[in-house]
Amino acid sequence: MRIRFTCFLHAVLLAVFITYSFSAAAQAPKTWTSSEILLGLKKLNVLGSALYLAAHPDDENTRLIAYLANGRLVETGYLSCTRGDGGQNLIGPELREQLGVIRTQELLAARRIDGGRQFFTRANDFGFSKTPEETFTIWDKEQVLADMVWVIRQRRPDVLITRFPPDARAGHGHHTASALLAIEAFSAAADPKRFPEQLQYVQPWQAKRLLWNTGSFFVKPGENMDGYLKLDAGGYNPLLGQSYGEIAARSRSQHKSQGFGSAATRGEALEYFQLLKGEPAKTDLFEGVDMTWNRVPGGAAVGKLIDEVIRKYDPSNPSASVAGLHKIQDQLIFQLKHEANRSSDSWTKKKQEAVEELIQACSGIYVEAIAVNPSVVDEGEIRASVEIVNRSNTSIEVEEISALGYPQILDKKISKTLAPRNTLKVDIAFSLPKGIPISQPYWLLKRGTVGMYQVPDSLYELGFHLFKPTSYALVGSAENSPVIYIACAVLIGGGYQIISVPVQYKSTDPVEGERYRPLTVVPPVAVNIGGRAYVFADNQPKTVPVTLRAGKAGVKGSVALTLPAGWKAEPASIPFELAAKDADQTVYFQVQPGAGAAEGKAELRAVATVEGQQYTRGIQTIQYNHIPTQTLFPEAVAPLVKLNLQRKGQEIGYLMGAGDEVPDALRQVGYTVTLLKPEDVTEERLRRFDAVVLGVRAYNTVDRLRSLQPTLLRYVEQGGNLVVQYVVSRGTVLPEIGPYPLTLSNDRVTVENAPVTFLNPKQPLLNTPNKITAQDFEGWVQEQGLYYPSKWDPKYQTVISAHDPGEPAKESAILVADYGKGHYIYTGLSFFRELPAGVPGAYRLLTNMVSLGKK
Repeated sequence: MRIRFTCFLHAVLLAVFITYSFSAAAQAPKTWTSSEILLGLKKLNVLGSALYLAAHPDDENTRLIAYLANGRLVETGYLSCTRGDGGQNLIGPELREQLGVIRTQELLAARRIDGGRQFFTRANDFGFSKTPEETFTIWDKEQVLADMVWVIRQRRPDVLITRFPPDARAGHGHHTASALLAIEAFSAAADPKRFPEQLQYVQPWQAKRLLWNTGSFFVKPGENMDGYLKLDAGGYNPLLGQSYGEIAARSRSQHKSQGFGSAATRGEALEYFQLLKGEPAKTDLFEGVDMTWNRVPGGAAVGKLIDEVIRKYDPSNPSASVAGLHKIQDQLIFQLKHEANRSSDSWTKKKQEAVEELIQACSGIYVEAIAVNPSVVDEGEIRASVEIVNRSNTSIEVEEISALGYPQILDKKISKTLAPRNTLKVDIAFSLPKGIPISQPYWLLKRGTVGMYQVPDSLYELGFHLFKPTSYALVGSAENSPVIYIACAVLIGGGYQIISVPVQYKSTDPVEGERYRPLTVVPPVAVNIGGRAYVFADNQPKTVPVTLRAGKAGVKGSVALTLPAGWKAEPASIPFELAAKDADQTVYFQVQPGAGAAEGKAELRAVATVEGQQYTRGIQTIQYNHIPTQTLFPEAVAPLVKLNLQRKGQEIGYLMGAGDEVPDALRQVGYTVTLLKPEDVTEERLRRFDAVVLGVRAYNTVDRLRSLQPTLLRYVEQGGNLVVQYVVSRGTVLPEIGPYPLTLSNDRVTVENAPVTFLNPKQPLLNTPNKITAQDFEGWVQEQGLYYPSKWDPKYQTVISAHDPGEPAKESAILVADYGKGHYIYTGLSFFRELPAGVPGAYRLLTNMVSLGKK
């Protein structure tokens, strides 16, 4: 028995590590309906695959993915060049890396619904780009291409499909770049001279064809689409009880941070394709591709066994299929041992993994491993409970439980018979092996560049010591592997099976019910700095709170701030002692600029010292109901800004839109900020404010603004100052957002340090209470501004002008209008990005806006 267990354990290790299947988000163990099992059985007999390629999360065609994965039953993947870090966030304040983590999980949630698999390159979404030329000056084109080639060689798709055309019609530099890269990768993946370092792990692969998934939105009015290859992706799947349009709507609606909730479609839905490279096809995407077991030498025997299992499948008793699936499994293992040609074993490995999953599904066995605590430190003890439930009609034998890949830390003999409908619970305890890193998303472990993430060189850097290191071990992976798997060896239906499950944490929410979250490895102490930026408009000290959180019991040490020259902190260091795991303690420093503190932006850092070891990372938890809880460990740093700043007025009312951190920035420079709810927007309450500021996208997200607009304009008319931050041109809650007509557009200036011209140097916004100069537009991040109006009434005054290279000037970054006794300001400048980043000029300019007209 032990020999058989070891054999199967090795097969599981190969599936998990050699094929790099790093996807196991914290979820309840999957359970299968009878119809889903039948769909899975039918998929065993289809040996075809497609890879969809685009630039960002939410670029993918979820209907086509749902159709290919569930209708054509082919392995279907989506390769997104980026994780969407440069977008905006409609559900919370997270931006940049934090938003990229959210959008990664939204993609994974979408794939769990539509049946696709998810892959990425190392490209960083640095924000909107107007041309592929600009994109490739920021992305490392050769590295992104290498990543794309790696995924193609690894997954070996028969057909590649791009979302975008390789020209300006794509509408975004990243979009066009993704198509251009796909065209190049189509040939490069088959060329052994391209990226030869990959060939010790994979082989060259030539896909049959590369197609552009086009549609009416890319075609000129009146253009005939009869010459395109087309298919109907709007069919109905009786086994799933849904149309592919219905599946796609649920999938696309997972992109909640981008506001892409979608309505279901039913009936015919034509998709059009234009050949970009490879063999033409007249009638079908997979024309000329053998999608049967005949494509694998000796595979005909496997196909016959699968046909037999499908023919005898009883939906009222799926466990009757287990014996047949074991025969298929044995044949696949035999096939793997005797295949001399490595290029043919890809499908055998993939189908072996699918058969193992179907055996578990048919048997109805339920296994989960739940940790007592949601986190553990390196070399720390994990205490967990393994639950095995036999929901089949026959007994099963539970042989042993092991830590997958680490049998030296856990290898527990069980040797128990589990009768039908019985449950076995086994408590386990073991210590993690040394060297397991913190559970930071792997692409954030090292500092990257503006355009590229730096991925750890090998599995070794994530604590896996089972196989030879490879620089491509993590490339393409959607997320980290779970910290540790538990492998259960069971005898089901006369055959051995290894069921591996991640160790997770489970709790019960009184509203949401059961909630799973990943087990995370945390540092002994996490160091969090309160606040995003510390801005000093004078020399008065500010309080900087630092919160220490224990990753284990009995942590004690000291914490200090590291400051630039000319700054001082009192006290110099503070001792702390945390007796219990997860206990926290907040200490307070007084930070003050001295006579030698330079104007501008610097950085402060918190450093905790425990037993001679320094720790400089905090802990951040991202929680939304539609994705698993995510834990990040950002560096304990904050911008430190010394400003020459004057301000007028004191009281500011702030009505949130999609969510931002501008209110805290205004408080940093001395304003009293009141967060308003829609019901607070009354004439009487608004009178107390020197200015009212509307958060980003307020006119897109706050429905009640359609009825509150007259109240806001009366506030302005009676002497108030209303500042409106950028509004997306589509989907406003009312057609007119200003006192006079203005037309919103998608115009923007993406070069963050584009030179700025002052159109009216005497305009008060540029002069009082702070003199604005060109220097105030230096050091901006990601973009200068977005969603500028394209047309506006002459009553609006323009203030500044800027443009991206080769484009005409954009003059509507700031529009200001006198209205009655007050002032209305619309600005597309990206304050929501610049202020948390500590950009000095952004503070000075926004202060002038909220001070306008005040004495």
